Amino acid sequence: MLTRFLTGGALVLAGAALPLLHPARLTMTEDESQVREALQHYINGHATGQADEFRAAMNPEGTMYFIRDGQFTRVALSEYIARAAAGSGKPAPDEARRTRRIEFVDVTGNAAIGKIVLDYPDVRLTDYMELLKIDGKWQIVAKSFYADRKGP
Repeated sequence: MLTRFLTGGALVLAGAALPLLHPARLTMTEDESQVREALQHYINGHATGQADEFRAAMNPEGTMYFIRDGQFTRVALSEYIARAAAGSGKPAPDEARRTRRIEFVDVTGNAAIGKIVLDYPDVRLTDYMELLKIDGKWQIVAKSFYADRKGP
């Protein structure tokens, strides 16, 4: 029988099986931690403008996919990294107003996906990353994204 009661302003379900609270799901696997580390390098690249952060995250043989002006577009990750290397190598002037976060990671064997949200003053970018464990290192091998422009 499921019993409900309030304690400290929170609803407590006594006797309910809550699989999300299973101790095995509360700990992060080593692979998940390493995937998050690769994704964090990508985030750091955006925050610092340093191409080395993107190099640490991305496999240069990978590809980025997106829609531009209604057209399917693809760019090699090596080109993406080269563009970062050609930049200023410094944080954006409005860096203090930008936030970035890893929304989720899912790992199965040597394959993983991750979702990252980059919230900037003029645009909110949602990145979907595919990663593979190559020679023992997790790397982004594919990226697709959506840019949601803000304001007029």
